[in-house]
Amino acid sequence: MEKNNLSGKKILLGVTGCIAAYKSCIIIRELKKRGAQVKVVLTPSAMEFIKPLTFSTLSGNQVVVSTFPEEQSKETSLNTWHIDYARWADLMLLAPATINTIAKIAHGFADNALTTLVSALRCPLVVAPAADVDMYNKPINKENLEKLEKAGHYVIYAETGELASGLEGEGRLADINKILDSIELILSGFSKDLIGKKILVSAGPTYEDIDPVRFIGNRSSGKMGYAVANAAFLRGANVTVVSGPSSQILYPEIKLFKVRSAIEMERKIKTELVKNDVLVMAAAVSDFRPASTASGKIKKAEGFSKIKLAANPDILSSIKATKSKLVGFALETDNEDKNAKKKLIEKGLDMIILNSVSKDSGFEVNTNRVTIYKKDGKHFKIPLQSKFQVANKILTEIKKIL
Repeated sequence: MEKNNLSGKKILLGVTGCIAAYKSCIIIRELKKRGAQVKVVLTPSAMEFIKPLTFSTLSGNQVVVSTFPEEQSKETSLNTWHIDYARWADLMLLAPATINTIAKIAHGFADNALTTLVSALRCPLVVAPAADVDMYNKPINKENLEKLEKAGHYVIYAETGELASGLEGEGRLADINKILDSIELILSGFSKDLIGKKILVSAGPTYEDIDPVRFIGNRSSGKMGYAVANAAFLRGANVTVVSGPSSQILYPEIKLFKVRSAIEMERKIKTELVKNDVLVMAAAVSDFRPASTASGKIKKAEGFSKIKLAANPDILSSIKATKSKLVGFALETDNEDKNAKKKLIEKGLDMIILNSVSKDSGFEVNTNRVTIYKKDGKHFKIPLQSKFQVANKILTEIKKIL
């Protein structure tokens, strides 16, 4: 069974005064679905958009809205709640974070309940900004975000899209799945440790056309390759993906080239490889293709015995004299260890990942168990876990060879 990596984690959610505050309600629901405990702290302006009762109902906890009680003459039992919250939490998320709150935190202000809590934090802080395009792109705001990163905080930069003002541009709160993945990344002990690295990932199957309506393919969903690409992006890498047909979703900042056949994939990979530090060949490339593609649908009466197969190129084996590191994937059903090591040597790879195929690992599922073989002869197993977690462990090994 897939382990939920947020189960039992204690998350503080800080919400600021922004129209995107409604998305914080969805974040709470999704965090709780993944097993996390959530406590919410609001800025005064956040309450202009959503009332504390909503957050309290969704989180199942009292919501902090002010540093001090509203009527001190009637309440004298206030304790050091900000210290207690700071010690309780495994991680604090600010989503959405306005440019006002970002500026305050960047310069050490503690003038409301939220900023006071941030000043006392002992856990990682994740900041997801949102603002209209002109506000977001002000140089002083970009400088403040950079300052937060230099201080060791994790920033999930805003995306480009339609904004509340009706304008189109940068400033939209990051996709909720990206925010949740970032939280899992940080709580799993990973960080933006691939900044400046350029990673090329192939993903998905290839489809080799028989005629206009039929093709030769395989069961690859693309989940593993897409997980590697998304995880690499969250860790700061510049990521390019060459993907066969797949319904999986990449973060919008990742450059995506869609291909169909093995020959198309080979051509695009060779074009892009010279621009990248490493190729992670996670695609399940078809070994064979029809020697010719029929221009019209082959009739049932004609039978399929007429279809002759030709070998597709072995993309990794065809790459010669490259400065880029090469990481391959293997899927074997017999003599797994022997065959994986053989491919590592014959294809001149720096690393190969052996997929284990079962009902909960390999094709079309969200979990995987793999064995990593390295050029220096070392190898080790990664037990069953989510493909996102497996991807991060693979990336950690890739980092060591870059």
